[in-house]
Amino acid sequence: MRLTNVAHLRLPFGRLLGYDLTVGEPGRALPVSFDQGLHVGAGDRPGSWMALSFKLPEAVALDDLATAWLAVVARHGTLRTVFSPAAAPDEGPVLHEVEVGPGAWVEHPIAPGQAVNAALRDVLDAACTPYGRPSHRLCVLQTAAGPTVVVGADHAHTDMWSMLVIARDLLTSLAAVRAGEKPALPPTPTFAEHTQSLRDRPAAPEEVRRRWEEIITDGGGVMPRFPMPLGEVTTLQRERVEVRDVLDVDDCAAFSAEARDRGVSTLALVVSSMTEVTQRLAEQPLRAVFPVHSRYEPTWHDSVGWFITNSVLESADPDPRASAAAVKEAVQMGSWPLADVLAPWGGMPVAPGMFAISWLDLRRLPVRVDSAGLEAQYVGAEILTDGVMLWFILDESGLHLRCRYPDTDEARRNVGAWLDALVDHVGAHARASAGGRLVVDGEVFRVMRAQRTDVGALVALLADDPIGATREGAELPRYEAAYDAITRDSSHYLAVVRDARDEVAGTMQLTIVPGLSRGGTTRLQVEGVRVAPAHRGRGLGTAMLSWAHDHGAARGATLAQLTTDLARTEARAFYTRLGYEESHAGLKRPL
Repeated sequence: MRLTNVAHLRLPFGRLLGYDLTVGEPGRALPVSFDQGLHVGAGDRPGSWMALSFKLPEAVALDDLATAWLAVVARHGTLRTVFSPAAAPDEGPVLHEVEVGPGAWVEHPIAPGQAVNAALRDVLDAACTPYGRPSHRLCVLQTAAGPTVVVGADHAHTDMWSMLVIARDLLTSLAAVRAGEKPALPPTPTFAEHTQSLRDRPAAPEEVRRRWEEIITDGGGVMPRFPMPLGEVTTLQRERVEVRDVLDVDDCAAFSAEARDRGVSTLALVVSSMTEVTQRLAEQPLRAVFPVHSRYEPTWHDSVGWFITNSVLESADPDPRASAAAVKEAVQMGSWPLADVLAPWGGMPVAPGMFAISWLDLRRLPVRVDSAGLEAQYVGAEILTDGVMLWFILDESGLHLRCRYPDTDEARRNVGAWLDALVDHVGAHARASAGGRLVVDGEVFRVMRAQRTDVGALVALLADDPIGATREGAELPRYEAAYDAITRDSSHYLAVVRDARDEVAGTMQLTIVPGLSRGGTTRLQVEGVRVAPAHRGRGLGTAMLSWAHDHGAARGATLAQLTTDLARTEARAFYTRLGYEESHAGLKRPL
């Protein structure tokens, strides 16, 4: 799922509507978490929200959408709480229960020349504030292409996991309403209950307190800051947001295989890359604020709230196992009530330039939505900032990041260079990973996506037999144009296989083909399998096809298919030995 920013969000033009709920007077006071106290205590301000947008497959009646939303609010007590300011200067904000009931749809005008996303930003900035009543809002953009739903909420009540819960429950409720049924969503435990459960935990042991003190002391008495100059950040600056796709699905699978091969998590291997890049560019260890989730038990998996506690990550050794140990330590340090731990500094000692790294592996969450089919996106607010915040999202489409930093010349130069180096380093890990490694007859070969510079060598392989020689021979620009068309479609994988000397040893083109026949079977189409003469007869072709089958299976294919010229008797025998059956007649005609 992509992470984006409301300034970068692309929305079609249409009518923008929001649902106004009715909210009663503040009721019973509830416990406030450490992070809520910091966030809400900073006061009402624009840009304190987070949102999730997704497209519905067809038009929906507004009354049905409102009914579904009310069912979601009824399920999650956290969405029926509001904050009020502190009663005295030495006290914190107060959280209250409230009654929430049906309301009405309101159209939010889009001014002449105003972008749709700018209008949406204004709506969420106004509604989703720390002291909003409520501080969340359901919006819908009605367009000719169908409705886009946006759910926004002040961060004090939600986190990224929570936004998935809200989207899932809204879609479930909407399906029930449209089927003429009453939504059946049982209540979930509230975040206030979780806050109380954390308060009831024992205080942090002395070794945890001592480690917090060491890291804060090493950081000059404040939380970790970005290790390179950011320019003038004593006052808040306009933000610059960079969104990058770090690894595609193939490279991500290879990178994860590399992590498994080293006995660590994917996160630990990314931390290893960040550690090495930081040491190379800044000559410092990697130090960052590191949010960790606090949904320790399944009790909280379906709840909505800010189930995040801040920890600190310090990694001085880029060895993956050392980085894994650093991650483990950070999780342990964030597993204790922080108010008591940070009391010697009067709370969290923040300073301009604070550096934070967030990681979310959507593949491992017990909450799932069809993010690809819904075109779902996490949407961040547009703010002023003096620090660097980095979010990683890992999902079925790969590894993505979003980075927010002050838009100063120095920050552009230094944060940009750090991000460039990080993306390159992680990519290099993936390209050299065990996921694309074949060991044949004692020699190591690597499977990777072909680059444009490989096209000439691949064409030479295709032409290196009596049949290929009669079909190949066009000018190189035609093949390069074909390469461009192939790479624009992620369902294609044009593979190049390299030997230990980095020379081209083989190629094949793999295509994932969804279909309706055979009960909706997805197929792996295999084309253009070739092995260089120096490597034939050693088993490389067999290893390549085995890798291809794994590639297809990982993408949902349950059937592999290929065609080969009837004159290729040896090739037909080869494929038969691998389990392919000559069960169909292949027909071709020129167009």
